[in-house]
Amino acid sequence: MLASDGKSGARDSRRASGRQTIFAGLDVGSSKVACLIARAEGVGPDGQPLLRVIGSGQHISRGVKNGAIVGMDAAESAIRAAVEQAEVQAGVTLRRISVAQNCGAPVSHNIGVDISIAGHEIGDKDLRLAVKTARDRCVAEGQDLVYAAPVSYSIDGAHGIRDPRGMFGDQLSVKMHVVTAHPNPLRNLELCIERCHLEVQDKTLGALAAGLSAAVPDERDLGVTVLDIGGGNTTLGVFSCGMLMYSAIIPAGGYYVTTDIAQGLSTTIAQAERLKTLYGSVITGAHDDRDTITVQQVGEDDSGATARVYRKQLTQIIRPRVEEILEIARDRLRSAGLEGVSGRSLIVTGGASQLNGLRELAQRIWQRQTRLGRPLRLTGLPDVCSGGAFSVCGGLILKAASDAARNPMTESEPTEESETVWPVKKLAGLGRWFKGRL
Repeated sequence: MLASDGKSGARDSRRASGRQTIFAGLDVGSSKVACLIARAEGVGPDGQPLLRVIGSGQHISRGVKNGAIVGMDAAESAIRAAVEQAEVQAGVTLRRISVAQNCGAPVSHNIGVDISIAGHEIGDKDLRLAVKTARDRCVAEGQDLVYAAPVSYSIDGAHGIRDPRGMFGDQLSVKMHVVTAHPNPLRNLELCIERCHLEVQDKTLGALAAGLSAAVPDERDLGVTVLDIGGGNTTLGVFSCGMLMYSAIIPAGGYYVTTDIAQGLSTTIAQAERLKTLYGSVITGAHDDRDTITVQQVGEDDSGATARVYRKQLTQIIRPRVEEILEIARDRLRSAGLEGVSGRSLIVTGGASQLNGLRELAQRIWQRQTRLGRPLRLTGLPDVCSGGAFSVCGGLILKAASDAARNPMTESEPTEESETVWPVKKLAGLGRWFKGRL
């Protein structure tokens, strides 16, 4: 158990008396639940916290489909197992955790808002009005605001302004990136985590977390697209000028490749996942038309009933599905009209990014310089957690630590940024304005 009434004394004894130094991220996916715990160990030359991973855990996901909870008890059990594993390694008992949110069918909006300021000095009140106007335009009935960020400002037609507070003009124009989603799947996710005796400290878009972890600051400034291919979903994020400009979720991922293998080779889901992990590739090798692999047949009473197939057959099953995912993501970006700001670089991360030859295939389909992403700016990562499957978890920790550095607090205090509001610079009062909106 992560917590119980009998453990309240143990929990209290672990509370830090000063600023928050322990940060944890939880990624509840369709194929696995992953948890990372890190400790802040000072500040780096860039002013960002130095983080060392002290605990990690993962467990096969249960009760989750396309990022949404479909079985509360099964999902709770998987979350408990992953978090407990990380807690044991770290030697701490968590009270709060940052969570990735990809459920609720999130929709990305990019809109412009014009605010008349009639020559007075621009203050926080004007910025709050701009955010409220954007929210009122985008949030339809039955949806909630899950992310709102000013992307850029202009005053009386003068562009390139990073922070307009204290400046004068007649009209303030704000370009906003807003994400809305259906609230019930988000509430179910939060309830499931609370049943594990954990408080949700922050809910962060998976696209934002993946980009913060897998892309370096220069890439996010110059323009980069991050593609996180998970088990049930593929998340697309576009970064420019250091900001998340666009995000989208495609309901297809590595699990669909696994089911294609199971159907194509008449084997079980578990065996198909094993074949994908050991032999999966999207490019045909020189000897794949001669090398064979053993496949356990599904539904056979005899546990030794197997078949032998050429590795080339496995590749011919995997490649079309991966091509489809990459092409859908590319076309989604084109339809959003953001190719001009998305840069010339593509980062592919997520568990399915580890398929052999995927980087080369993505580079051919996207016609961009492509690399595989992994968690960056974290030390102490064990080898099993150093790949793309833990990029989102790494980003959750990085964001939580950065938020805490901007808003010093004791560990027993609630965070002011429990909602995902990510301004160009810290906009005083926006976090409080959004408090309780989700």
